[in-house]
Amino acid sequence: MSVEVRVLNPRTDGDEWNRYVERSDGTNPFYRAEALRLQADDTDTRPYLLAGFKGQEAVGLFPIFEFTKGPVTGAFSPAPRSWSPYLGPAVLNVDKLKQRKADRRIKRFLEGCLEWIDEEIEPLYTKFVAAEFDDVRPFVWNEYDVEPGYTYVVDLEGTEDELLDRFSSDARSNIRNADEERYEIVEGDAADVDRIVEQVATRYDNQDRSFHLNAGFARDVYECLPDGAIRPYVCRVDGTFVGGILVVESDRTRYRWQGGVKPDADVDLAINDVLDWHVMRDGLELGHDRYDMVGAGVPSINRYKAKFNPRLETHFEITSGMFGLDLLVDQYRKLR
Repeated sequence: MSVEVRVLNPRTDGDEWNRYVERSDGTNPFYRAEALRLQADDTDTRPYLLAGFKGQEAVGLFPIFEFTKGPVTGAFSPAPRSWSPYLGPAVLNVDKLKQRKADRRIKRFLEGCLEWIDEEIEPLYTKFVAAEFDDVRPFVWNEYDVEPGYTYVVDLEGTEDELLDRFSSDARSNIRNADEERYEIVEGDAADVDRIVEQVATRYDNQDRSFHLNAGFARDVYECLPDGAIRPYVCRVDGTFVGGILVVESDRTRYRWQGGVKPDADVDLAINDVLDWHVMRDGLELGHDRYDMVGAGVPSINRYKAKFNPRLETHFEITSGMFGLDLLVDQYRKLR
């Protein structure tokens, strides 16, 4: 029996889609139907929720966004400039299979999705990012270009002391010597989501870099997703906001989505060190396995992230079609 690809509607089939998202180990809260709707609205794209079925059993998920501007059509996952951590394909109900059957099922699911995309969207350009999904061979076999990308992941295991002892001496010193009477780190609210995004935007602006995530989108995601899916960690010194990190949380992983930029506050405190420590410590206590620091491609930032003794993980950027169309889409998003 082959894998059948069905298209679910993000508005009318949202509950069904979300049940599949919750059963897959390779998803995060941005896969949820309500988050996909927000991403589509924010990026002026049309979402398609592709789900693969073996009989009545769901075996794969692949959210796709169609971008159209005049004669130009593209297929994306995640949506262009959506700032979601990761999307792309995800599988479920394959762990129980022997490797040969699992490989065949994943291949049939992906090839069914790619066939649907080619026939229904007919994109001049496609761009997907596959993160917690290792088998990208079907894309290669279908003549897509596949390039690796990298992120740092801290394994949340052992006791608090054991986790802290794995950090560099600099990080350990900054955390242990922080005067807890001078600062507090708490999980904030919607207003703190705004503060964190605005702080990041200011940092980008000071460096003459583009930053397209608006606080309104981040707040909408925070308010529409289930409690705990987006956690705004904030650091206050003498009652004043000095820094924060927006954490995206799945069943087993915490993602360092936004924030943690170099603060403007002139205080004797390693603000980001203690923020990241509290995020990891809380994740350890809640039973999460991983802290994905979301990116390992900028040398200056890598030096900071590396002091938490992460391991390097690979994700894949998958593209096909007209060279330069991604730049056109980028320019369109900037104008919006």
